[in-house]
Amino acid sequence: MVKRAYKYRFYPTRQQAEQLNRTFGCVRKVYNLALDARTRAWAVDRQRSTYVQSSAWLTEWKRTEDLAFLNEVSSVPLQQALRHLQAGFAAFWGKRSRYPRFKSKRKSRASAEYTRSAFRWRDGQLTLAKMDAPLTIVWSRPLPDGVEPSTVTVSRDPAGRWFVSLLVEDPTVTPLPPVDTAVGVDAGITSLLTLSTGEKITNPRHERADRRKLAKAQRHLSRKAKDSANRAKARLAVARIHSRIADRRRDHLHKLSTRLVRENQTVVIEDLSVRNMLRNHSLARAISDAAWTHLRNMIEYKAAWYGRTVIAVDQWHPSTKTCSACGRINTAMTLGVRAWTCPGCDAVHDRDVNAARNILAAGLAER
Repeated sequence: MVKRAYKYRFYPTRQQAEQLNRTFGCVRKVYNLALDARTRAWAVDRQRSTYVQSSAWLTEWKRTEDLAFLNEVSSVPLQQALRHLQAGFAAFWGKRSRYPRFKSKRKSRASAEYTRSAFRWRDGQLTLAKMDAPLTIVWSRPLPDGVEPSTVTVSRDPAGRWFVSLLVEDPTVTPLPPVDTAVGVDAGITSLLTLSTGEKITNPRHERADRRKLAKAQRHLSRKAKDSANRAKARLAVARIHSRIADRRRDHLHKLSTRLVRENQTVVIEDLSVRNMLRNHSLARAISDAAWTHLRNMIEYKAAWYGRTVIAVDQWHPSTKTCSACGRINTAMTLGVRAWTCPGCDAVHDRDVNAARNILAAGLAER
């Protein structure tokens, strides 16, 4: 059974918003306290702390006068924050990520996670712990029949919008009928994707479409006095533009990734190191707007859902310079060359289409 999160927007009452904002602050406080304590335990005693130890610390913190406010919110989101910190340390020890960082009030995501013991789900209404009334959720799409959420995550984005994410076991996600097609995918900036079939998918450039409006809002923000009400309003205007850009980008990537997974049994992509590519300041803005990493993640988890295969080809494979017809490598090719003729077999290649075909061939050979 596939676990799937359904995300909805909701509109809290004033009392609910105050309770949730207080919970967000307590979650952030507990996370930072535990991170500081575990860091000092290692620096002084060379001792790795565990989740059990940090949970015991939380009990002691609640008994102190300075941190008595932690008792005003549900204990479950606080325990979940400690579990998330433990997962961060496990990823660091496994050399899959860097050392956990402290959460900032302005920059970190405002969210709280509730497990089954901290909310009530009854007749399609969700009531969180420490609340008397259910949340007013806008059901933009129905949940699968007969399912109940196992985890609920409440969040508030920088634009001031409230969201609730319900994690359920989705019986509607089943493997698709197998097909015989496979496709190679070459990521780019002018064309977001180029397929081995010769199709080029245009890059919508969502950030560039609203760049002038965003720059104007940012100039207004920079002229406002620090900590003033007008600055808060201007910051909200900037956040709303960013949210609009992100929403449109996410919607496009979801539609594109779903199409690729549905139409092809095997999808072959390049294993790009986007973090290193962002060091090129001339292309960093365009690369970030293209969101290749998000698209790859979507393709991979949807392929796992629907019984498809994703193959990642090494980023150093010379897909662009290799002739897809005869295999000759053209070493004298600059970035500005968009079409070229192979000296060996006189085949004329579009740069991106040729790369996609070579990616497909390399992926099928590896498989």
